Amino acid sequence: MSRINNNINSLVAQRIVGQQNAALSKSLERLSTGLRINRGGDDPAGLIASEVLRGEKAALTAAIGNAERAEQFVATAEGGLQEINALLTEVQSLVGQSANEAGLSTEEKEANQLQIDNILSTIDRIASTTSFQGTKLLNGNFDFQVSGVNANVDELNINDAKVGSSNVAVQALITQSAQNAGLFLSLGAASLSTAATSSFVFELGGSEGTREFSFGSGTTLANVASQINTFKDVTGVSAIASGNYIELKSTGFGDDEFVSFNITNRGNQVGGVVTMCALDTDLIGPTATNFTAVTAAVRDEGQDIAGTINGIAARGNGRTLSVASDALSAEIALNTTAAQGTGLLAAGTITGGGAQFNLGAEVNLNNQVTLGIGNFAARDLGRYDDGSNSFFLDDLGSSGSLNAVDGDLTSAQKVIDQALREVSGQRGRLGAFQKNIVGSTINSLSVAFENISAAESAIRDTDFAEATAELARNQVLVAAANSVLGIANSQTQSALSLL
Repeated sequence: MSRINNNINSLVAQRIVGQQNAALSKSLERLSTGLRINRGGDDPAGLIASEVLRGEKAALTAAIGNAERAEQFVATAEGGLQEINALLTEVQSLVGQSANEAGLSTEEKEANQLQIDNILSTIDRIASTTSFQGTKLLNGNFDFQVSGVNANVDELNINDAKVGSSNVAVQALITQSAQNAGLFLSLGAASLSTAATSSFVFELGGSEGTREFSFGSGTTLANVASQINTFKDVTGVSAIASGNYIELKSTGFGDDEFVSFNITNRGNQVGGVVTMCALDTDLIGPTATNFTAVTAAVRDEGQDIAGTINGIAARGNGRTLSVASDALSAEIALNTTAAQGTGLLAAGTITGGGAQFNLGAEVNLNNQVTLGIGNFAARDLGRYDDGSNSFFLDDLGSSGSLNAVDGDLTSAQKVIDQALREVSGQRGRLGAFQKNIVGSTINSLSVAFENISAAESAIRDTDFAEATAELARNQVLVAAANSVLGIANSQTQSALSLL
C-alpha cells in the first residue's frame, strides 16, 4: 500500500475497536445491573412484555396485601365474638342455677342477677369497642342495609351480597308451605265420657320429648288441653279444645317436628284420632283411626318450607328459607301466615352495607367479596317468639321479664340458646371466610406472583453464565482489535522507504 492520506485498514480497525468496546460496555452493564434489558434499545419487544408483567406483579402484591389485611380484620372481629360466646355460656349457667328455686335463697338469686347484669353490660361494651383501625366491627357498622322489609318477614338476615352500583331486590318464591305436625282427637262431646269405667290414659310425644297423661271420666276437653299445654315445653306439643275436638299441634314447624299419640288405657272412652291435612294443619286430613284400633302410636310429621330466593334453590328449615351463593347469602324467616302459603313474596331490598374487600389483581365486581357483620349488642341478640311476645337478651336484665329473680327462666334459656346460635353462627361464617376465601386467595395469588416473576425474570434478568462468557469473549476481541489497529497504523510508515 503506497497511499497515506487515507489508511483504510486503520479505519476498518477503528470501527471494529468501537464495536468491540460497545459490546464490552454492554456486557459490563448487564453484569453490574443484573438486567439483560436496561433500556428500550436492548430488546423493544422484551421491554414491553416485561413492563406488562411488572404491572401485574404490582397488582398481585397489592392483592396479597389486601387479603392479609382482610384476614387481620376478620381475626379481630372473631376475637370479640369469642369473648361474647364465653360470656353467654356463663349466663346460661347462671340461669340454670337460678331455676333451682327451692335450693336458692332470694339473696343468691339476686347475686346471680347482678352477675347477669354485669355480663350484659360487658357484651354491650365489647360490641361497641371492638374495632380495627378505629372502625367498630360489632356494632352494626358492617351490617347490610335493607329497606322495604315485607310485613310478613320476621327476620331478613343478609350474610353476603354483591350489591354493586344498584340496589338488589330480595324475592322469595314459596313452592311448599311450612306446616306444624298435628292430630285431632275427636271425642264426640265437650268432655270425656262419664260412662267410662276407668281413666283415659295416653302417651303424647313431640320433638322435645314424651309424657303420659291420665284423665278421669267427665273431664272437660278444655281441662285436658290445659294440662297438655302445661307440659308443652317438655313435649313440644300444644293443644286447643274446640267443640268436640282437641287439636294437637307441634310448637314448631318443619320436618323435624312431629306429634305422636298412643293409648295406654282407653277406659272405654269413645272417639278417634284424625290426622291433619298435609297442606293445612288447621284442616282435618283423610286418615282417621278409632280409639279401639289404636294399637301403636299414631304419628304426624311437620313440613319444611321450600322455594327459591332470587331464582336460586333455597334450603328450607321450618319457616326459614336460606340461600348461599357467590351473589347472595341470605336467610328469610317468615311469619306463620306467609309461611303457610305459597307464591311470590318481595322480602326487601338491599341498598348497601357490608364489609367489602378486593381480593384480586383487578378492581372489579368479580374480585370483590363482601361480608355482613351484624350488631351484637344485647338488645339485638337471641330473638325468641313465644307466640305472643318477642324477647331479646337484654330482657334478662334486672328490669326485664326474663330476669333470674322472678322472671320466665324457660324463655330466658331459649333466648340464650338462640343468642349462642347467632354468635357461633357468625363466628363460623367468619372462620369460613378466613379459611376458604382469604386463605385460598392468598395461596392462589402467591403462586401467580411466583409464576409471573419467573416469566419476567426470564425476559429481563441477566443470565450470568452467558454474560460472563460474553464478557471474556468481548475482552479478547477488544484486545485483538486494539492490536490490529496498531498494526494498521504502522503500515503507512512503509511509504518512507520510497522517499
